[in-house]
Amino acid sequence: MQEEYENQLREAGLRRGRLRRLLRKLPQRANLHRYPVIKWFAEHARTRPYLWSFKRAQVMPALYVGSVVSLLPFYGIQLFVAFAAALLFRANLTIMVALQFITNPLTIVPIYAFTAWVGVQLMQFAGLGTELSKALYYAHALSIGGIVVGLAFALTADLAWRFLAWETRRFNERLRKLRAQAKRDDSH
Repeated sequence: MQEEYENQLREAGLRRGRLRRLLRKLPQRANLHRYPVIKWFAEHARTRPYLWSFKRAQVMPALYVGSVVSLLPFYGIQLFVAFAAALLFRANLTIMVALQFITNPLTIVPIYAFTAWVGVQLMQFAGLGTELSKALYYAHALSIGGIVVGLAFALTADLAWRFLAWETRRFNERLRKLRAQAKRDDSH
């Protein structure tokens, strides 16, 4: 029983360590000054605790809005848009900014090609945009596809978040029971 308890504690420590290493490079209250865009708003961001909260009420808007913003044709101004959206929707800034790195110089072409294709398919299905010029038609398709694919990606991320939250609650409950059992065994 004691060995199982120690293994559970070790596993929990490894999970937290991996998560900390992953999140270390993302914006946090203490390191806002390191980010070229966000440092201009650092004082404003420090006074808003919801930007740093990992509660469900701040994570869900960050997942949905951040996913959509990351796939819209805002490349180059995404961080400004993400920061403004985090303030507007009272969402977690760390998650919002992390999602913006989905589109980067290596992924932008395939992502925008796919979102434009999805947008074209949806516009053709709905019979929209036939009167638009070709450039405007594809700009609309890119935006519509970005919204639809962003929402689909966000739904997937939401389901993963919910599963991980459920798994964490289950793990913590088992750990609490093991600690109580170990305490009872030590007292006898």
